This record gives sequence, structure tokens and C-alpha cells, in this order.
Amino acid sequence: MAKKDQLGIETWDVTDHLKTHESQAAYLQAAFEDYPEDAEFIAKVLGDIARARSMAKVAEKTKLSRESLYKALSGDRDPRLSTILKAAHAMGFKLQVV
Repeated sequence: MAKKDQLGIETWDVTDHLKTHESQAAYLQAAFEDYPEDAEFIAKVLGDIARARSMAKVAEKTKLSRESLYKALSGDRDPRLSTILKAAHAMGFKLQVV
């Protein structure tokens, strides 16, 4: 659901458009195609998907704390590959090399 800012203008949130596994997979695929070497961006995309699904549920599946998962998938830092793999797996994604 769109939130309004102080001026009453609705803010755009990508999670409002990531309701299905298919839309989430397409978003992640596009991130890998457009920014294949940008680990922070890929992490941010996974974070968006985790927020759309419920960060708490994803954190539970990864056995990481919700706070550390938020930080790792914020796009503000270079994430560990193990975190990326745990998050992707917890959300039902398979990463493959072509």
C-alpha cells in the first residue's frame, strides 16, 4: 500500500509491485542482466524482494537476525556471498551460471 509523504504525495515503493514469485524473479533477473558486477545493487534487489515477502520470515529461514539481513540487503555495503546465497535460497531462487 502506498504511503504518503509530508505533503500528502504518495511515495512509490517497488515492493508494491513484487507480489508474485514471477514478478520477483523477473526483477532479480533484470538486476543480474543490467548490473552483473554490482553486488550492492543485487543485494538491494534481494532486499526489496525480502521486504515484499516479509523480512522477518526470510530472516527466520536464513537463520540470520532480521536486523543483520536488513543491513546486508540494504545496498549500502558489499554483501558476503554466503548471505546472498542464503537469502536467495530462502526465497526460492536458484542462482545459476550460463
